[in-house]
Amino acid sequence: MISRRNLFARAAAGAALGAAGAVNASGVSRVAMAALPEPAQRDNADTAPPLTPPDGRPYNPVVTLNGWTLPWRLRDGVKEFHLVAEPVLRELAPGTTAHLWGYNGQSPGPTIEVVEGDRVRIYVTNRLPEHTSVHWHGQRLPNGMDGVSGLTQPAIKPGETFVYEFVARRPGTFMYHPHADEMTQMAMGMMGFWVTHPKARHPQIAEVQRDFCFLLSSYDIDPGSYTPRTMTMTDFNLWTWNSRVFPGIDTLNVRQGDRVRIRVGNLTMTNHPIHLHGHEFEVTGTDGGPVPKTARWPEVTTDVAVGQMRQIEFLADEPGDWAIHCHKSHHTMNAMGHQVDTLIGVDHRGLAARINKVIPDYMAMGERGMSDMAEMEMPLPENTVPMMSGQGPHGSLEMGGMFSVIKVRKDQKPGDYADPGWYAAPAGSVARPVATPAGAPAAPQAKPAAVPTAPTAPATEPLRVRKPDGHGHQGH
Repeated sequence: MISRRNLFARAAAGAALGAAGAVNASGVSRVAMAALPEPAQRDNADTAPPLTPPDGRPYNPVVTLNGWTLPWRLRDGVKEFHLVAEPVLRELAPGTTAHLWGYNGQSPGPTIEVVEGDRVRIYVTNRLPEHTSVHWHGQRLPNGMDGVSGLTQPAIKPGETFVYEFVARRPGTFMYHPHADEMTQMAMGMMGFWVTHPKARHPQIAEVQRDFCFLLSSYDIDPGSYTPRTMTMTDFNLWTWNSRVFPGIDTLNVRQGDRVRIRVGNLTMTNHPIHLHGHEFEVTGTDGGPVPKTARWPEVTTDVAVGQMRQIEFLADEPGDWAIHCHKSHHTMNAMGHQVDTLIGVDHRGLAARINKVIPDYMAMGERGMSDMAEMEMPLPENTVPMMSGQGPHGSLEMGGMFSVIKVRKDQKPGDYADPGWYAAPAGSVARPVATPAGAPAAPQAKPAAVPTAPTAPATEPLRVRKPDGHGHQGH
């Protein structure tokens, strides 16, 4: 739901707290403040339909996964936007909410879409408890509009509104995020996508029927809590697409035969190898611009490093439900601990019954791997999403974090982004069990662990101690 009026009233009241801010010495008068474009706001995490441009140059709009595109006002030939930096509540998945910082009611903030050659004017109102700024990642613009507080502009203080104005000089996919107390503000979810569409047919930019975008972000939120640890450097436990974790990430629904573009930006602290099933793609763009056609090659996985954007394109010619995910296995899990001991092969027979006399809710797990975690209805702390979850047409998906599904359907109508449901595979085309051949070896059985009667390591081996870090994580 997008509501302009209430948020506009809040922004106008905040503007009266002090003199308006300025970027590149262009002040915002009180008269101008009263005439600001109303800041649209959205308070749910559904994927909004593409925003068809109401005026200005036409373009084929993008679909922001679990997000939306920011409306603008065309005034004297300039596209005017209004971003409000503020604390937000973000649903990470059904039943799990985080206290984040973002823009216009969401984290990430809304996608900004313009056309090459557009003059844009972005008002930024600060409703945070500390100063901020906005850096337009990857853009060619005047130095004073680059958004680095202390270097190219004064910081935007709480209650102030600054204005940025520049021409979108080149087509491509970009991001925006703070360059003020960046460690805290980005760890709290302050970021957004920016797409500049070409003004005419471009030799390196193909026309596509589906165009998706999302940002990679990560959080360290203790089970049972709501606010990220902003001092975390490596030990994150929630890996998200547009601040959503599977099963809360929407599917990408396309028509068979569509040319599909997916734009992925990475504002986490590690790289992410994004892998697509069932199709080959080409990397057709970065935040530096389109990749020349002579420099492309077919891939099924591409690594998106820190601070980078990768634009991939493929022909959706294989019908079905195809996984797309980060190929770091821990990044397709939720709220995981890094110090869980491996118990594969340890015999639990009789152990659970004895422990239950002391701890009634104890359940033995892990001797066959961690898939039991997706099937057990274990009590979880408040506001905590299961580590592995999601149901598919054939059972538990045992996934979390950075995972979704591309649904390719022959009967999906052009421009229809509705979820078509699960794929009905043709008869005989699904992997199935067969009779076990006679004489096949039996599956190995767990054996009780032997209790050593003497040290098994040489006396000269140093004592290994796991140091407590007060956090329950180990490094990635």
